[in-house]
Amino acid sequence: MQSLIDGKLLLLNSRLTAIALFHSYVLLHASRKTFSNVKVSISAQWTPSVQNESLPAFSPSQHRLFADEEEATLFLGALDTIFLFSYAIGLYVSGVIGDRMNLRYVLCFGLCGSATVEFVFGTLTEWLHLYNVYLYCGLWVLNGLLQSAVWPCVVAIMGNWFGKSGRGFVFGLWSACASAGNILGAFLASSVLKYGYEYAFLVTSVVQFAGGVVVFFGLLTSPKEVGKKLLNATKIESDSESQRPLMSDEEEDEGCDGGYYSVEQSEGPQEELPQPISFLQAFLLPGVLPYSLAYACLKLVNYSFFFWLPFYLSSNYGWKEAQADRLSIWYDVGGIVGGTVQGLVSDFLGKRAPVLAVSLLLAMGALVGYSHSPADQVVNAALLALTGFFIGGPSNMISSAISADLGRQDALRGSQEALATVTGIVDGTGSIGAAGGQYLVSMIESRLGWMYVFYFFIVMTGGSILFIAPLIYRETRSMWRDRQGLHQQL
Repeated sequence: MQSLIDGKLLLLNSRLTAIALFHSYVLLHASRKTFSNVKVSISAQWTPSVQNESLPAFSPSQHRLFADEEEATLFLGALDTIFLFSYAIGLYVSGVIGDRMNLRYVLCFGLCGSATVEFVFGTLTEWLHLYNVYLYCGLWVLNGLLQSAVWPCVVAIMGNWFGKSGRGFVFGLWSACASAGNILGAFLASSVLKYGYEYAFLVTSVVQFAGGVVVFFGLLTSPKEVGKKLLNATKIESDSESQRPLMSDEEEDEGCDGGYYSVEQSEGPQEELPQPISFLQAFLLPGVLPYSLAYACLKLVNYSFFFWLPFYLSSNYGWKEAQADRLSIWYDVGGIVGGTVQGLVSDFLGKRAPVLAVSLLLAMGALVGYSHSPADQVVNAALLALTGFFIGGPSNMISSAISADLGRQDALRGSQEALATVTGIVDGTGSIGAAGGQYLVSMIESRLGWMYVFYFFIVMTGGSILFIAPLIYRETRSMWRDRQGLHQQL
């Protein structure tokens, strides 16, 4: 009876932890999304020679930071690139730190520190009329480094609580936190934008800082913190054994009762905890390099939508900035559904790469369709949701479920402390690709137009498929052999 109660306690805590992590990353992405949602207003504030209806009538006196809108647009693209490069570098470091320090402290530091920097960047500088290119660049470098501490930590904590069984669906649903944050950020920014873009930064940064405080005082990073003993080290054989989910779908096994781990300690001596592996060892794990390179191409496309979609809708179709912010939400809605559905399908098939391949092929067609979208908001929203389904879905899978798979694979054997490091490597490599892409997007748009930007996206999406082609072939062949073996048995 006591074991059953303890198991239910662990189940409750796992769900509360997942909810807390979900909301913490929602708040981070809401504040991150603010910058893309107010680009038109910022550009108008920095280039007073450009008449822009999005600038509030009672906005503070404009400051001539750039001569024209084209220069301001290029600098905004440069800021995106600066942020992503510093974010990428930080991911490589923070993943290693996360495997060696208390994840709760690292997560809280990233959330609260980033919120403070965003407040200074968007609100304090405007209130004090501090307009300086080097100040903006320095703050955005610091913001990227601080935000990089968050994602490896949240994925590692989720990996501590949930094993491989059903991971595609669980992580696919949970990874909707980024898209949900984009939606929240768009709503918050559009709600206060009429008062000035500085208030959009103020609201999101304050809410994010409060979330960091809650994480510090209330988050449980692993079942050990509620008394769970580690699984017997002598039985570490595979992901399903070494990192069993709390809600196991297997029969009773040693150290668990009815699918739940017991909080009671066994009488035998505790085995020594496994040591974290090095950065190079994590980088050389099977599958890490191809998925990292594929994610570099895919995140470039996904984050181009993230950073530039409201600006594109406003400048290309002439819609008001608040309308563009709300319309951009449909891309994230498609990403939420896509990540969940594709994760569930990959769980059913027992393979990830073939599901990614089909989705990315369809994404190329969706990009062609969206590039020819008419100036009708309903049609545009439908095409956006479809594009988000086929691009945002695979992006969510690679950054969460697949990263967790790679960080808990059989090759680790005696050392299980690699999840945060592997997550940092995959997301960091993806961010390097995305960083270079943001400046290219602004440059291609200014010289060739938006249509060529979409051609660029199509090429990058095809590059994602090429990098994981060997994995697609291997897993598809394995599925075919399994199917043939099943038919022979029948």
